[in-house]
Order: sequence, then structure tokens, then C-alpha cells
Amino acid sequence: MEGRPVIRVLLVDDQEIVRTGMAMILSAEDDIQVVAQAQDGLQALEQAELHRPDVVLMDIRMPRLDGLDALRHLTRPHAAYRPQVVMVTTFDDEDYLTRAVAAGAAGFILKDSGPRLLAEAVRAAAAGDSLVSPSITVRLLRRLRTAGSAPGTGAAQGTAAPGTAAARPGAPQLSPREREVVVLLAEGLTNAEIATALSITVGTVKTHLANVQAKLGARNRVEVAAWAWRNGVAGQGT
Repeated sequence: MEGRPVIRVLLVDDQEIVRTGMAMILSAEDDIQVVAQAQDGLQALEQAELHRPDVVLMDIRMPRLDGLDALRHLTRPHAAYRPQVVMVTTFDDEDYLTRAVAAGAAGFILKDSGPRLLAEAVRAAAAGDSLVSPSITVRLLRRLRTAGSAPGTGAAQGTAAPGTAAARPGAPQLSPREREVVVLLAEGLTNAEIATALSITVGTVKTHLANVQAKLGARNRVEVAAWAWRNGVAGQGT
């Protein structure tokens, strides 16, 4: 696509057939370039440092260093370079995904997602414009409404790393408009869809979201949505 910057992607999965399939799909896109692959978390860190990708598509369950530990390293607060990390998973990984929210994941996508959704996930992560694969992200985040008292769910209990939305139980109140934006965000809407729903501009949506992230200490949109589900702001009446 002429005029659109190329998005550099690192693929991380311990199954070569999965990496090969994703690489074939993404390489067919004019605005996406697969710059490296890795078969575990340690290789992922090495390749990320070497190639500085814009987006990392990473499995959770891997040998040597799993995706969660690699994610925490890539998104650590004082890292000089922090790519957008999208976790590639299956629905039976939901407990792991709850922890991934607190660790700074920018989104989630299923391993069997089709070519169109895979490419959209990469573009959305690079642009910071979507939760990525709403069918899985919203389903995961809804669980936070009832997981608050469940043992072992640190993200739901507010035990995430300092500076994240989960670690700020006394976060400032949102304005009415900010609350409306957050509710729609938590349901998986993009900035453009939120703007249309509220009859405001995309730029205004971005401004509201930037203010919300600052108030909550959230690193990305997924953490904002997680805060909304955890605190009953989203999903009322659903």
C-alpha cells in the first residue's frame, strides 16, 4: 500500500508450522514485513533487541522462557525500546491471558484466526487503535468482573506491576465523556467506531483516551479496558 509505512513484525512460537503459516500470510501484505522469528522467549528477546520490530506476535506456552516472562521483559517500565506485543493463543489459555493483561499485552488473537484478522491485528497493534480480535479480548476481559475473588488471578486482584491500571485501586474519577469512551473501548470498538457512536472526531477520542491512560496509569488500551471490566464500568446489564 503506497504511502503507508511498513510494519516490522517478530513472530514467536515454538511450533515451526505456526510461524511459517503466519509468515506466509503476513508477507503477502504490502505494508507488513516479517523481520525475524523465534522459537522461545529467550530467542524472542534476542531477536527483538537485534531487529527492533514494531509488533511482536508471541505465543504464551513455550520452552526455556515462556511468553509471559518475555512479555514482562519487553514491556518493563524503563526499557529503552518497547514494541507492541500481541499474544497468540487459544481459548483454553484464559488464565494465562488474565496475567498477560497485567504484564502489558497490547492485545490477543487466536492461533486459528484467518489471514484478514491476523493482518488487521498487526496493523491495529502498530497503530494503537484497537483491542485486537474483540471476540477473544472482550471475552477475556469480561471474566475480570467475576475473577476478583478467585485465587491466583493477580490481575483481577490488583496485584499488577506498579504503575499499571490494576495497581491503582484509587484511580481518579473519569469525566462523563471519558467514561462513555471507555465503555465503548471495553466492548472492542476502534477509535473510528467510538467517534461515530458519540458523534465526535477521532482526534477527540484519542485525546480522551490519552487522558484516561494518564489518570489510570495504564500502559495501553487493553489495560484501560481491563480496568473498566474489573471495576464495573463496562458490561453493565450484560
